Amino acid sequence: MRAADTFKLAVGAIVANKLRSFLTLLGMIIGVASFMVVLSLLQGFNSYVDEKIAGIGSNSFTVRRFSFDDFKDTDTIAEAQRRNKELTLDELAFIQDRARIIDKIAARALPTVREVKANGIMLQDVRIDGAEPMIAEIEKLDIAEGRYFTNNENSNSVRVCYIGKDVADKLFPFGDAVGSELRIEGIAYRVIGVQTAKGTVFGQPQDNFIQMPLNTYGLAFGGFRSGRGLYFVGTSSTDETFNDAVEEARTLMRIKRRIESGTKDTFGILTPEAISGVRDRILGPTFLVIMIVPAIALIVGAIVIMNIMLVAVTERTKEVGIRMSFGARRADILRQFLFESALLSAVGGLIGLGVAFLLGVILTQLVFQTRIPIWSAVLAIAVSGGVGILAGLFPAWKASKLDPVEAMRAES
Repeated sequence: MRAADTFKLAVGAIVANKLRSFLTLLGMIIGVASFMVVLSLLQGFNSYVDEKIAGIGSNSFTVRRFSFDDFKDTDTIAEAQRRNKELTLDELAFIQDRARIIDKIAARALPTVREVKANGIMLQDVRIDGAEPMIAEIEKLDIAEGRYFTNNENSNSVRVCYIGKDVADKLFPFGDAVGSELRIEGIAYRVIGVQTAKGTVFGQPQDNFIQMPLNTYGLAFGGFRSGRGLYFVGTSSTDETFNDAVEEARTLMRIKRRIESGTKDTFGILTPEAISGVRDRILGPTFLVIMIVPAIALIVGAIVIMNIMLVAVTERTKEVGIRMSFGARRADILRQFLFESALLSAVGGLIGLGVAFLLGVILTQLVFQTRIPIWSAVLAIAVSGGVGILAGLFPAWKASKLDPVEAMRAES
């Protein structure tokens, strides 16, 4: 029997038993959809981290008060807090004056949260921080309207600010934000620029911020200490000199702080490689655990297919006997039932993939960016079809082993 004829028989059997076919599809739909949703969330998170790294540049690093190793446990945190001093502008100037490999380096301050007012409208919990003008070049800011700070504005602690799209839309709904004023703790600041919208990550808005010149920020909020401490953002001129630039920053910080040879750094340097490493350490061990639940759903779907196909073999025993009496070989019977199970499973996989895509769109809008790579979509269909074949092997083998005479008597 030709494969085309076997395929037609399989489709006919599926269409003739709509409820049974639907129940078979349902198991695979749920299995594939749950598997793909979880995978798309993991892929989306990985893409987000990679995009953040690419956004600040693969040749960018930050010098901070603490390193990742300082947060292993409560003892190391307590020790680091005693050992590591706040970064200072004097240390930044020391690096800037002596650096030869570092291309650019500038300071930012950790954020604070305040209430902001304008036009009779009040916003709660707006994130406010400070930065030097060079940060716009280092972090490749995408400015939608206006401009960023100038060195003169920073040096003279001018009360200007650069704001996120959410702040602009909410405080200035009827006019241009640039050139308008907003108030923080009763003090007026003139808006000079608005950043292009970034959306949300893990449900947290990325456009609800106000940024001031670094000196303005320090003057307004009592200096750079505690939760408003400084950190430095630096770059190398090329990817090839990146490691040398990082080592130069480390060496200059150790010289400035007079750290003896063999003694642990009293600061931390964060690189894109370190960020990726932390991500891999977090997701690596948990990836398999996270995928176990949807994988179980796939196994359940396979069991459903096997059970339904066993029922189908029982119900169609006489049909099998008649076909074999007319010359159908055992291989033809085996192929027909395998085609049915594989087709049901593959169609369920396709529908499950569509459901996962729709759920991904909803999750992207409400929670977090999701991503379904092409390879994973192809893999999902291939796996669902393969699961169908494996699940249908025993029922198909059982059908092919039926004795034609006994099979014809089964329902007579």
